[in-house]
Amino acid sequence: MSSFQRARNDEQRAIRRRAILDVTVAMLDEMPVSAVSLNELSRRVGLAKSNVLRYFESREAILLELLDHDWKEWTERLAPLLAAGVDADAPVDERCEQFASVVTASLAERRVLCDLLSAQAGVLEHNVSPEVAARYKRAAVANVESLAALALVHLPELGDRAAQLAAATIMTIGVVWTHSRPSQAMLTAYDADPSLAALSMHFGPTLQEMIATLTTGTLARARTSM
Repeated sequence: MSSFQRARNDEQRAIRRRAILDVTVAMLDEMPVSAVSLNELSRRVGLAKSNVLRYFESREAILLELLDHDWKEWTERLAPLLAAGVDADAPVDERCEQFASVVTASLAERRVLCDLLSAQAGVLEHNVSPEVAARYKRAAVANVESLAALALVHLPELGDRAAQLAAATIMTIGVVWTHSRPSQAMLTAYDADPSLAALSMHFGPTLQEMIATLTTGTLARARTSM
């Protein structure tokens, strides 16, 4: 942190906000979103909790800002991966499978993004003001549109349903992430009764299958509406 005790101008306030975000990023490298507390964040930043709240209105507001940042970064880095991994000359069904494979592989090292997406609607969009909620939703809409544009490059057959696919893909990432991380009690239940293990999910294979299904289904609906 800077040596000054109080942020007295815009530059100092920006430095303080950046420090809070950086500390939160470091915490997310160590723990899941659910374990990030405002008390521990305040301690690590070296500010009273009330002072942290001068820069962000809540823990959830901090995490929403980080989610938007990580989401944008992922989409930017996804573009060249899709360009390399989807064969423009392949039949559309093959391109659907390739699209699902590349998207899934691109998330392999993005645990924090997946965790934030899984907490988005049920946790992070709560305990924020209407202003923060609206700002985040505008960013989310733009992020969905960016993913839809990427999908259209490689699957132009989707037409105006590309945005629907992009939105469904984002929701699916969060859902599969949550279900692929069962509680210790559930893991114990699986061990005690192997028949229950059929309900367990492995993130990569499950996500790839679900995105492929979504992509193929969206394409089929696009064809019928032509």
